[in-house]
Amino acid sequence: MTTGQNSVVSTAKHTKGFSLTIYNQNFAVVREQRQISLAQGVNFVRYEDVSAQIDPTSISIKSSTAPDTIAVREQNYQYDLLNPSSILNKSVGKTLRIRRVNPDGQVEILEGTLLNSPAQVTHQVLGLVIRLQDGRIVLNPSGEIELNEMPEGLVSRPSLFWKLEVSQPGEHTTEISYLTNSITWKADYIAVVNQTETRVDVIAWVTLDNRSGATYKDAQLQLIAGDVRRAEEPTARAIFAEASLPLGRQTQRASQFEQEAFFEYHLYTLQGNTTVRDNETKQITLLSATDVQVKRKLVFDSGRQWHNRYGNYPEQGGDTRHGKVNIVLELKNSQENNLGMPLPKGKVRVYKADDHGKLQFLGEELIDHTPRNETARFYIGDSFDVVGERKCLQDRQIGSNVSEQTLEIAIRNRKNNSTDVFIVERFQSDWEFLQSSHTYNNLDARTVEFPITIEADSEVKITYKVRIIR
Repeated sequence: MTTGQNSVVSTAKHTKGFSLTIYNQNFAVVREQRQISLAQGVNFVRYEDVSAQIDPTSISIKSSTAPDTIAVREQNYQYDLLNPSSILNKSVGKTLRIRRVNPDGQVEILEGTLLNSPAQVTHQVLGLVIRLQDGRIVLNPSGEIELNEMPEGLVSRPSLFWKLEVSQPGEHTTEISYLTNSITWKADYIAVVNQTETRVDVIAWVTLDNRSGATYKDAQLQLIAGDVRRAEEPTARAIFAEASLPLGRQTQRASQFEQEAFFEYHLYTLQGNTTVRDNETKQITLLSATDVQVKRKLVFDSGRQWHNRYGNYPEQGGDTRHGKVNIVLELKNSQENNLGMPLPKGKVRVYKADDHGKLQFLGEELIDHTPRNETARFYIGDSFDVVGERKCLQDRQIGSNVSEQTLEIAIRNRKNNSTDVFIVERFQSDWEFLQSSHTYNNLDARTVEFPITIEADSEVKITYKVRIIR
């Protein structure tokens, strides 16, 4: 084998294509193909224009042209970027000159030795300390700074540097893959309910947010939805992006993404390519569905964490407490209901047109990943005219681990029409109903529901006695 050495610089202009898989946990897998000319023997390759948020331990390189002909002997990720502060920090102990103009208009040259590592605040270098040739010390001088040479080790952009041993010389189509942070996606849903509040039109957007420090031009895009574990501290960053409102009624159309089950997650593949630019928020339509059946419910639920206004569970007793009656929308994510695609987690914003045809915002909710044929529930706000009140009438200890409570729940409807309310009571330990003024449904082993109808401008009171076994 020839022992010659070859130095190569590869930049974005040599790119032959990207493949990008983005996870909704603020990271992505980047795969890039580039054409690189390699000589037989040892090659030193500088690979520029990569992500500034790369995980250097995840990098791999292979040749698609001649597999198994490239051996990586050394790999470096260089990210000490060239800027005024880094140049001066690496020039401590070296001679520099400062050119400045005095108040009388005369140009003055100060020449001396840099004694410290100055700080950079925005675009200004502060805290400069120089020893002049006559021994004087000058603090934080102003003016243009000149150096005799550029310090070693600085790069103009993040770069990979390989020492490769090549057994087959020539043009190689290489594929470089790595993990990068600071790029993520989320789903944003717009739901417009009809006048009778029985149907809803849904449009979903994929919102991409790229802060990785690199642009991925004309990339094949795939998205992973699911809770993928990474063995590191999370570095999630809040993303603020508003999805556009649908203008007029949307017709149902095929999704731009093909969805498939992948391992225990879901994979969404964009049909066609797209460019994901650095420092850009991009939105792509995920799905559009019309005439989706929806059910609006008013729920008074004292134990639900997301809207627990007073913190008392049924067995805890306490004085009279006032609570909110919550507005909840429910829809079945099924093909029969004009949906049926696994819905990635994201924010649902709900709107309704007023009597003048103007869309008004009703509320929003964050939903988790929702498989097909499951029911999605959105808590979007609290009723203005329907209020609740919960009172413990009696709390009696009848044993070391047993108590009996009598509770009263009052719901008042101040609307001009009757309304249905679902009262939910939750128990943290074993329980037994001794008596109840109203019928109820067992939702599960720890939850019961009282469905009631309240006439206009009236009140309904529910009382029940329960035995709690701790």
